[in-house]
Amino acid sequence: MSTTVYLRMKSKIQAKRNQTLYLSDVAYISGEEEWKEKLNEIELYRIKGTDRNIVILDVFRVIYMLHQLHKNLEIQALGPNQTIVTIPSNKKQPSLLLVCVIWLLLFVGAAMAIMNFHYDVSMEEVQQKLHFLLTGEQKEHPLWIQIPYSLGLGLGMILFFNHLFKKRINEEPSPLEVEMHKYQQDLDQYIVYHENHITKDSDYDDSSTN
Repeated sequence: MSTTVYLRMKSKIQAKRNQTLYLSDVAYISGEEEWKEKLNEIELYRIKGTDRNIVILDVFRVIYMLHQLHKNLEIQALGPNQTIVTIPSNKKQPSLLLVCVIWLLLFVGAAMAIMNFHYDVSMEEVQQKLHFLLTGEQKEHPLWIQIPYSLGLGLGMILFFNHLFKKRINEEPSPLEVEMHKYQQDLDQYIVYHENHITKDSDYDDSSTN
C-alpha cells in the first residue's frame, strides 16, 4: 500500500561552499509524521568547489531520487518546479573612498534631475505668479513659497520610498521595492531557463551513496 506525501519546492535558498543540502532545506513536506522525519534527512546535493554561484535543483530529479529510495512512496509535487540555490562569494569590505564617490555621483545626479525638471516646467515662474496672485506684489524670490516647497519635496520623497535611512516608516512596500521584486522574479525565471549548471543525475547518485 502506497503512502502519499506532498512536496513543495522552495523558490530560492542560500547555501555555503561544501554544504550538504537535505530535502528539508529545499522543500516543504506534508504527510504522515513518520515519513516526514525520514524524508527530511535525505541528502540531496553537496555544494562542490567547482559549482558556480547558482545551482538549480529540479523537482523531477528530486522525485526520481526519492523513488529510488522509497519505491512505494507516492509523491505529489506542488508549487515551484525548481529551487534556486545561490552560493554567495566572499565579499570584501567596500572601500570608503569608493562609497563616497558613488554617493557623490548619486547625489549630484539626483540634484541635476530635480533641477532640470523644475527648469523644464518653469517652476520658478509658477511660484512667482502664485505669489503675485496671492499678494498682488511682484517678487523675484518668493521664499515663503520656495522654502516650504523644498522641504515638502524632500518629505514627499521620504514618504514615497517609505524609508528614513534604514528605518521603514510602515509595512507597506514602496514602489521601488515592488519594482525590485518584479525584477528579481524575472531574473530568477531567466536563471531557471538559461542556467547551464542544472544538477546532473550523477550528482544525486553520488550524494545518495554517501
